[in-house]
Amino acid sequence: MDYYEILEVAKTATADEIKKSYRKLALKYHPDRNHGEKAAEAKFKQINEAYAVLSDPQKRQQYDTYGSSGFHERYSQEDIFRGFDLNDILRQFGFGGASFGGSGASFRASSGANPFSSVFGQTAGMGGGCGGGNCRPQPARGEDQTYAISITLEDVLHGAEKTISLRRNGQSQNVSVKIPKGIESGKRLRLSGKGAPSPSGGAPGDLFLKINIAPHPLFTRQGDDLIIEKRIPFSEACLGTEVEVTSLEGKRFKIKVPAGIQQDAKLRIKGQGLPAGPIGKRGDMLVKISIRIPQELSTEQQGVVGQLAEVGL
Repeated sequence: MDYYEILEVAKTATADEIKKSYRKLALKYHPDRNHGEKAAEAKFKQINEAYAVLSDPQKRQQYDTYGSSGFHERYSQEDIFRGFDLNDILRQFGFGGASFGGSGASFRASSGANPFSSVFGQTAGMGGGCGGGNCRPQPARGEDQTYAISITLEDVLHGAEKTISLRRNGQSQNVSVKIPKGIESGKRLRLSGKGAPSPSGGAPGDLFLKINIAPHPLFTRQGDDLIIEKRIPFSEACLGTEVEVTSLEGKRFKIKVPAGIQQDAKLRIKGQGLPAGPIGKRGDMLVKISIRIPQELSTEQQGVVGQLAEVGL
């Protein structure tokens, strides 16, 4: 589903252009003007779903970054319509709300509910529909389920494909899932129809995979940057030195440490971090300098340090 095509605007359209096109299409396909026409009802659902995404800067940015399929892996219908008050929007455009054949239904979705379910009885944007209050009750869909999945920083860097095993009707079912590049810990991927079965013959729920990124022995993540610690002796911190570090993908870099560097200072190697999403630029690798202070000194070392103290160092 291409939201830009649905709203008949270019991908470079401004917020005002999107609003203007939405107003025109909402007026054209409003159910009060198309009584009982299922095609118009389905179109009305689609343009409102598209407007719910493209009128929200954050959702639009995610949609532009990941594309339609990637966006819908991250956003459920509840996420799309969260904060979307259809009645309020239509009143702003002078439509007088969405009565749908005099049904007087309310379409507030501030809690993330589907704003069309009370009238259409189906998920917005999925076709079908039933105008004028002639709906048959739809079987309840199965419950959504959440499954935790652990991945590595290497998976975040390159993307990955994982296979998980689910129990369905007492049997094991293997499901393959693609892990997009740059994904963050705590994000959820949606597998449509892989949740719990419906107890009444309806559609199954969705399965949400919650991403957990396992700790790495060398690197820690900071946004799209990767931090690696490099310990150097006190003398090299004073005089300057050169250290060698290896990136997450195995590339070696020599980097100059300037004289007088301070504890926890960071030296940057550009473009060796993690990608900002599947098509985003990569962050940087930050070499965090740790100055090694010996816990014990030999007699000779004590004498040298004493001489340094005498000259104010």
